[in-house]
Amino acid sequence: MFKSNLKRTSSLLLIGTLGLLAIGNVSANVAGDGYMDETDMVAVSFWLATAMMLASTVFFMLERQNVAPKWRTSMTVAALVTGVAWYHYTYMRKHWEKFEDSPLVMRYIDWLITVPLQVSEFYLILAAIGVASAALFWRLFGASIVMLVAGFLSESDIEAVDGMEWPLFIVGVLAWGYIIYELWAGDAKEKVSGASEGTQFAFKAMAIILTVGWAIYPIGWIMGQDASTSGIENLNILYNIADVVNKTAFGMMVWYAATMDTKASGSEE
Repeated sequence: MFKSNLKRTSSLLLIGTLGLLAIGNVSANVAGDGYMDETDMVAVSFWLATAMMLASTVFFMLERQNVAPKWRTSMTVAALVTGVAWYHYTYMRKHWEKFEDSPLVMRYIDWLITVPLQVSEFYLILAAIGVASAALFWRLFGASIVMLVAGFLSESDIEAVDGMEWPLFIVGVLAWGYIIYELWAGDAKEKVSGASEGTQFAFKAMAIILTVGWAIYPIGWIMGQDASTSGIENLNILYNIADVVNKTAFGMMVWYAATMDTKASGSEE
């Protein structure tokens, strides 16, 4: 009973801290930059993404105490993904409102943290059912880093890589393709085959997100090449919506697997 109350209190304290940070951030934004232009759909999409990331973080933190202990690390990582994204989106939103320019560096900083965390969720799910391997984790983690670094270099204005945009883009796509292979035909797919129905469903849904949902990013990269002002606006709206779906839906699948497995374990006892 005492442990349960302590966990609940800790969750509420964390949520309260997030709430204070959110209020302070909004207040600072209004005081410094004025109100959001409601006709600016890019700004609206940034605000929508910010709110959804915060709501998802709170949900995952609260639900963490309702799943079996072996799933709590996975729930924590799901909350970290949306929590880190929420923090970065508060700054990306301000950047757009002030400069009306793509927050490229901040977006890649966010991805550099959240994408490896998402990829590690597959390892954590396998660890929760006792079939994980460290080698698989490092392969997935390494591929995600290669994908992001190559993507950033291909989109940045760094003179040292001038003229290498397409080769670097191809390297990033190949790294993404390797991750997809591991999930659909590699060790990860083989190891999850003996898991519970709920876990297999969540694993497959997460793999679909990484396959279909992440396809938006290379498509966006191609769209962004020599894009007009309206093209850049549409690209940012696309990225914002994709981030919300890919991060929030991804975390929801982790929660689904955790709750289903927890219920199954409870019924067996």
